[in-house]
Amino acid sequence: MIVNEEFLSRLRKIFDLNLYEVKVWTSLLSRGVSTAGELSNISDVPRSRTYDILESLEKKGFIVMKLGKPIKFIALKPEEVIERVKKNLVVDAHEKAKRLEKLKGDEVLEELNSLFVNGIKFVEPSDLSGSIKGRQNMYNHLDMMINNAEKNAVIVTTADGLSRKMEALMPSMEKARKRGINIRIAAPINESNYKVAKQLSKVAEVRSVNNKSLGRFAVIDDKQLMFMLLDDKQVHPNYDVAVWLSSDFFAQSLGHMFNSAWKDFTPLSKIKGGYIVT
Repeated sequence: MIVNEEFLSRLRKIFDLNLYEVKVWTSLLSRGVSTAGELSNISDVPRSRTYDILESLEKKGFIVMKLGKPIKFIALKPEEVIERVKKNLVVDAHEKAKRLEKLKGDEVLEELNSLFVNGIKFVEPSDLSGSIKGRQNMYNHLDMMINNAEKNAVIVTTADGLSRKMEALMPSMEKARKRGINIRIAAPINESNYKVAKQLSKVAEVRSVNNKSLGRFAVIDDKQLMFMLLDDKQVHPNYDVAVWLSSDFFAQSLGHMFNSAWKDFTPLSKIKGGYIVT
């Protein structure tokens, strides 16, 4: 059976399968019911690996084993596979979350923290920097920075980025606000994101930068900063890149520049429905 390589690649990404798994699965779909030997020949997967692959696909909910001799395997309707995979992902994520939650009071976490605390003592502040790839990883790191904030947090973003920030960071900003952290957010506010800005104003002071491009960055406590290197309208989320730095000098310098510009931004109270009210 010949299947387009691009199609196989898409299936691998969508269903998180390896190459052999996706080859055997699509081969079985084309047959309905088949033996391991037949599938090995059709899919061009080594016979020695086919049984392991079929067992893996069965566990993941892609196929069903038919009892009898010889052992045969039955393909499931693709819509049913999608539902099974979704349910399995939820169950698996729940189980992993429970295991991680148990670590909070476990000696394993104490040992990990001991390794980190002892190791960080030998790290120069200038070495605490790194690049972060992928928008979700960037938001995860920014979330951590906000959770660790002690005094203040500044976030500058784009019009589209404002909506994403609310979705990704609202819980951590709510907690930070309750701790007394002063949060300021600057972004172009328009008709499409005005409601988002109003929602964020419950936990932060939000102002419009009047469509001026200030870039995308965050400064926490005048000690740490993270700035994004690419235009969010021109880069796929998976390829977005940010740089994180722990530098008092750089963070304070950027913070001073932001404070100087802050007074020129339009307060949310002067904006109605995304338009400035004069």
